[in-house]
Amino acid sequence: MPIAKALHRLYRHEAAPGVLLMGAALLALYAANSAFSAGYYAGLEKTFSILLDGEGLSKPLILWINDGLMAVFFFLIGLELKREMVEGKLKNPRDVMLPGAAAVGGMVVPALIYLVFNAADPLTVGGWAIPAATDIAFAVGVLALVGKRAPASLKIFLLTLAILDDLGAIVIIALFYTRELHVEYLAIALAPLAGMFLLNRAGVHRIAPFILLGIVLWVLVLKSGVHATLAGVVAAFFIPLKDRYGKSPLHALEHALTPYVNFLIVPIFAFANAGVLLKGLSVATLFEPLPLGIAAGLVIGKQLGVFGTTWLMVRAGWASLPHAVTWMHIYGLSCLAGIGFTMSLFIGGLSFDDIAHMNAVRIGVLTASAISAVLGFAVLRIANPKEALSRPSAQEA
Repeated sequence: MPIAKALHRLYRHEAAPGVLLMGAALLALYAANSAFSAGYYAGLEKTFSILLDGEGLSKPLILWINDGLMAVFFFLIGLELKREMVEGKLKNPRDVMLPGAAAVGGMVVPALIYLVFNAADPLTVGGWAIPAATDIAFAVGVLALVGKRAPASLKIFLLTLAILDDLGAIVIIALFYTRELHVEYLAIALAPLAGMFLLNRAGVHRIAPFILLGIVLWVLVLKSGVHATLAGVVAAFFIPLKDRYGKSPLHALEHALTPYVNFLIVPIFAFANAGVLLKGLSVATLFEPLPLGIAAGLVIGKQLGVFGTTWLMVRAGWASLPHAVTWMHIYGLSCLAGIGFTMSLFIGGLSFDDIAHMNAVRIGVLTASAISAVLGFAVLRIANPKEALSRPSAQEA
């Protein structure tokens, strides 16, 4: 049974989701550039339908993954956000101030850098939000590989920043990536929302009614033109933190969903969306405006945005660095924030429909994520947490 024990330890390791995500991306690269290439792309375009008397949903497999499975991913993010807002890291505004400001800086600066390269091109300017996102699983996975050299407070800082980054991405998707709005479906969607509200108020402990109403909400939001994944976030906020018996349906659901999202849904998404066509690819390709804007936004923009905003906040006396965290740690963390991957590829899919632009998006995202991961790991490996313990105060650092 040594193999089974080793697999169990790997499963329990914080870096496991990030490692699996990387493996899925590499498998996608292989599938897209091997003898299986035609089958890989044809399979993603296969239509899957759920119809009743000729009416229902009929979409290619890639959209079922991006609109359907990713709705579960966003549902989990919604559960995490609600838990953190009610009883966790986002409950105390003082604790949120520094990572919150860093998250904003880490979204604004990359978007501006992207626009420097793409503002003049009406075909690519809409992808400005692609480098604004950070991949939690990947970033936390790399941080876990650093081990005890990274203080525990740095992980909390990264998690808070990444959660707020996800919240910002959700707002961006809602405001800027709704192409055609059908208000009548949104009006009907108020019915399942009202149902979940009443269930929440009644302290219902069974999760199944919430899930069924959430599925109805997802279908209606999908039909409305608003991106369907947002239904997952909205539904999550109606899951009770405490039921009438004092138990927590939210905690139970979050605990149950996390392994499926980390070890199944996100890797499937990566496999379906990370397949870069390498044929005809050259170094010059990376320096085209679209991939260069994404790569520069993630690698340079995240460092400038996260590190620069943190430095300004501390120097102005509005916040202080977490315990045992040095400026070298903050710089390493700002590098890890440049790992866009899942969310960047997702927003890229919302920005562009054609294969050529999406291939450029994948090149930019994968290149930048790899550079950011290696650079962040290297910086954090040489950072010394003991240095922070001897400094007089964070403001003087």
